[in-house]
Amino acid sequence: MDQGEIFTRLSVALAIGMLIGLERGWRTRDEQDHQRAAGFRTFALSGFLGGVTGLIGVKLGGLFVGIVFAGYAAAFTAFHWLEAKAEQNLSATSVVAGMMTFLLGTMAAIGDVGAAVASAVSVACLLALRESLHGLIATIKWKELRAILVLLAMTFLLLPILPNRTVDPWDSFNPYQIWAFTILIAATSFVGYVAVRVFGNRLGIVATAIAGGMASSTATTFTFAHLAQKNPGSSRILYAGILIAGAVMMIRVGVFTIILNQSLLPDLLPALGAAATVLLAGAGIGLVTDAERDSPKLEIENPLAIGAALKLAVFMSVVTICAKLLSDTFGSTGALFIASLSAIIDVDAVAVSMARLGSDPANQKMAADAVLLAVAVNTLSKVGITIWVGGIRTGLLVAGGSVAALCAGGVVARLSAGS
Repeated sequence: MDQGEIFTRLSVALAIGMLIGLERGWRTRDEQDHQRAAGFRTFALSGFLGGVTGLIGVKLGGLFVGIVFAGYAAAFTAFHWLEAKAEQNLSATSVVAGMMTFLLGTMAAIGDVGAAVASAVSVACLLALRESLHGLIATIKWKELRAILVLLAMTFLLLPILPNRTVDPWDSFNPYQIWAFTILIAATSFVGYVAVRVFGNRLGIVATAIAGGMASSTATTFTFAHLAQKNPGSSRILYAGILIAGAVMMIRVGVFTIILNQSLLPDLLPALGAAATVLLAGAGIGLVTDAERDSPKLEIENPLAIGAALKLAVFMSVVTICAKLLSDTFGSTGALFIASLSAIIDVDAVAVSMARLGSDPANQKMAADAVLLAVAVNTLSKVGITIWVGGIRTGLLVAGGSVAALCAGGVVARLSAGS
């Protein structure tokens, strides 16, 4: 390590201490001098001390760094104990912040400078956001905390241990993918819960519909249908959310397919554009009608609705197995039918395969038709999901908007094909 690098690393260590010290000093700015255990200068020197200790430790070994850190931690803790005793303050935040400052200074001197700086910024932000974080925690309900923990357990404990391969005789049931889809539904439900609580009924549903439509319009539809079943007075705004998610899905599939194969643009853009426009118009009518009726606030008892999500996951598994069996039976001769059945679960996969198929001019028309058919089947499947989960009332509203959109898309597709 040359002299220039040593100077740079020590400067970073000092800057880390100054950054954390700036926040700590600002928080105790009203206290008189010599009435606080550590302020701006102490934290700045702590970072610099950590850097110097790290550089010396390169020569003397890690034991030297450990001894100096132990002495520093003992002295810092002792002074903070005296301050806490005088002020009746039981917070250990400054002690931990002081230790972090020393260690990050050491890390900057002998380790990854970028990681040390990023960690220091994170520490400073956590310290500065004390009131905001405490306020946030105070507003969290037990069911919300439980939902967060369950969702994290589903994602980081259960998902990694599931086999990411097919385990059935038909080579179609993948536990990892099915559970991932269940997590997606639960996450969409939770996002919807948070959005409604933060932004209110209308804006929360619209925001969730747009975000959910980008990820999975089927999961979003299921979430809103489940809410409609629990909140019949809010069926119009939830039906509007389902239509918005469907429109976003059509736009997403169209853009995705055209990026992969631009030759499909003339066949897809007019039909998908017309259908999406009708869906958005229907959603607008639903939102306006809901505003006029002043529907009651949505009551969401279960932010995750895992039981309902598992039901849909099982249904999707059955559809996957059926699609695989039909594919093995009919092969390429049933391509359109198989594509439409597969689209109930994943319209994007159909779009990708058809975009590749359409690279051959001879198959271009069939590929475009398959994508449009997949979108239509996916849209109609959401009508079925809404009726199944949300009830007849919401299902009929979604059916009306969806059928109108598909008719508009079909007419435009026919006209564009004939021109």
